[in-house]
Amino acid sequence: MLAFIIVTSLLLGLLITFLNGMNDAADAVSCLITTRVLTPLKAVAWAAFWGFMAFFIFDLHVAETMSRGIVEAQFMNPYVVFCALAGASLWIWICTWMGLPISSSQALVGGIIGPVLFTFGSSALISKGILIIIAFTILTPIIGIILGFFLQCLIMRLFKNSNKKKADEIFKRLQLVSSAAFSLGHGANDAQKTIGLISIMLFTSLQSPEITSEFKSVLSVFYDVEEGFHVPQTVALICYIMMAIGTLVGGKNVIRTTGSGIVKITPDKGFCAETAGATTVIACSVFGIPVSTSHSIVGSIIGVGLTNGVKSISWGTAKSILWAWILTIPAPLMISGVLYMLIN
Repeated sequence: MLAFIIVTSLLLGLLITFLNGMNDAADAVSCLITTRVLTPLKAVAWAAFWGFMAFFIFDLHVAETMSRGIVEAQFMNPYVVFCALAGASLWIWICTWMGLPISSSQALVGGIIGPVLFTFGSSALISKGILIIIAFTILTPIIGIILGFFLQCLIMRLFKNSNKKKADEIFKRLQLVSSAAFSLGHGANDAQKTIGLISIMLFTSLQSPEITSEFKSVLSVFYDVEEGFHVPQTVALICYIMMAIGTLVGGKNVIRTTGSGIVKITPDKGFCAETAGATTVIACSVFGIPVSTSHSIVGSIIGVGLTNGVKSISWGTAKSILWAWILTIPAPLMISGVLYMLIN
């Protein structure tokens, strides 16, 4: 039974990483496509490349937070990880199918909390780590709105007497840089969330007496338990590859929502939104805080849109996105918690 759970968890981990890249492909390329800087195919290839390059640039701080910063280590086991990944995968798939940009961070955090809370109680949770994640879940879109608004105001002031056609050409080129930076931030943060869960699952599995020595030898190829808990580079590399593939596939419905469903995007607005989002996500990644790239870019898009007035925002679309965000911790929490109780 445990061997089946471990193998299924590994597959779910790769699936959720793929879905993450597929859903959040829109975050990185929607502005590029909407402003016609690149064709959809070239845009997702651009985002996939820079998202993968984050593997070589950033440390695995977010992965460490996800593996040991939410639940006390003694309560993390392969069954908890399996249920967390199953609940999060289901919710991310539903929201991607509906065209709603959501937070994989929230989905995974809810998925982890559910089994532990239902079975071991709140004392098994690391309150400080959860509160920090929830706080930045709220702060990330707010920071995006503020940065996007003030950056757009600055650009409008600097280019107010410029030829619009020439200015658009400049910002189309600059969008390549800003979207690359945002994709780097996406890779530095989102790719690492499942990396952390897979790492803690392998660590606890290799210490379990329930699995055979033959199966342990197979797992040892990916994880050396004698080194103690760590985040192996092999696991990280595989997850980054899966996320890049998911980005290449892309989420057309989500691209439509973030690209034009909230506010009309122009090259200068696209540059400001991507720059504001990239700044927020990269800063959080450096400090090991799991945040949502979706929250960041949607907040940034709203911020740049507000420079044209409140009425320029499609608040109906923003409201549907908000409800998806609100439900993204409770929904996976309930799914994973009930699933864990059924397995027990």
